[in-house]
Amino acid sequence: MAVIQANEATFKNEVLNAQGTVLVDFWADWCGPCRMLSPMVDRVASRVENAKVVKVNVDDNMALAQQYGIVNIPCLIVFKDGKEVNRSVGVIPEKSIEELLKA
Repeated sequence: MAVIQANEATFKNEVLNAQGTVLVDFWADWCGPCRMLSPMVDRVASRVENAKVVKVNVDDNMALAQQYGIVNIPCLIVFKDGKEVNRSVGVIPEKSIEELLKA
C-alpha cells in the first residue's frame, strides 16, 4: 500500500475516521533519524495489507504535533479505528515497526 502524506486538513479523514489500523509517522526534513526511519516505514507500507501508512511533517503541521504530544521525532503512532493504541519514539528496526502494528 502506498504511503499517504497527511496534513492538518486531511488527518481526520485519513486517520481518525479510518476503519482498521493506521500507522502515522511524524517526521521532519531536517531530522537525521527521521531520514533513517523513513525508508523502513516505506518498505513496511509496501508489505502490509491490513494497515494504512500515513506520514505527517511536524514542521508543516505543528498543531497536529502539539495535539498528539510529539516532542521527539521520529515518532510512530498506531491508531485502530481512530484511537491511539501504540507509540514508538526514535529509530526502530522494520520488524519492530511491524510488531507495533500487531499490538
